[in-house]
Amino acid sequence: MTVSIAHLGPTGTYAEAAAIAYASWLTEETGQETILCPYPSIAQTIKATAQGKANIAVVPVENSIEGTVAITLDTVWQLEILQIQQAIVLPISHALISLAPNLNTIKTVYSHPQALAQCQGWLEEFIPGVKPLAVNSTTEALQNLNQDIYAGAIASTRAAEIYHLPVLAHPINDYPDNCTRFWVLSLQPSTSGTHTSLAFSVPANVPGALLQPLQMFASRGINLSRIESRPTKRSLGDYLFFIDLEGDASQTFVQSAIAELAAYAETLKIFGSYKIFTKLP
Repeated sequence: MTVSIAHLGPTGTYAEAAAIAYASWLTEETGQETILCPYPSIAQTIKATAQGKANIAVVPVENSIEGTVAITLDTVWQLEILQIQQAIVLPISHALISLAPNLNTIKTVYSHPQALAQCQGWLEEFIPGVKPLAVNSTTEALQNLNQDIYAGAIASTRAAEIYHLPVLAHPINDYPDNCTRFWVLSLQPSTSGTHTSLAFSVPANVPGALLQPLQMFASRGINLSRIESRPTKRSLGDYLFFIDLEGDASQTFVQSAIAELAAYAETLKIFGSYKIFTKLP
């Protein structure tokens, strides 16, 4: 069986790099062949897997500089049928790519909103007054360069090599320790791991509404490695809460905490237990 892996495209994105790393690991571990399937947006990547058009989706969920990738959380909550199989942490090193003769002649810079934000300080220092323009992916940004010699794009040096484009500056991240965590999603049940991700909403915005659901984790010594709020999109001030906890959902003490959480939650969704790889074997 050939495993199809959906990711944000086109060829050369960081999501593709994460998908390649996962595909190599999967082939080494199981002997299965893989095929990469690029999609034009993160939401379409996730939906394709939920609809069975791809076996697996590899999507960014959190960056060490800019935080959560909101569209990933929102789409996974809305679809709710996908389970996290693994997480991959990938170092991110941005480059300024352009056909311009030098930095001073660049008028506009294209990239994914996350990449633009991760390099905002560098742009303000070295190309003050440049106009940032957001596109769907870092690689899509490169498509503008042949049409405008005074445009630049933020993408990886790997993408510059693939498309035979010159790198004017690298690295240009505002912080050197820049990395992104990706989720590996599929319709298959999750197995086991060191972390569990879930999300819930509360019945009403009242004092203690969040404290009570979280207190059962602290009372059992379960560490929460991340907590994030997202609007329910029902009304202003109404939120969902996404949690990563250190533990496996099959462990008795984790199960009891989740069961107690369910009593306080309006809606509770468990996205699975998984291992986090900072470097795939």
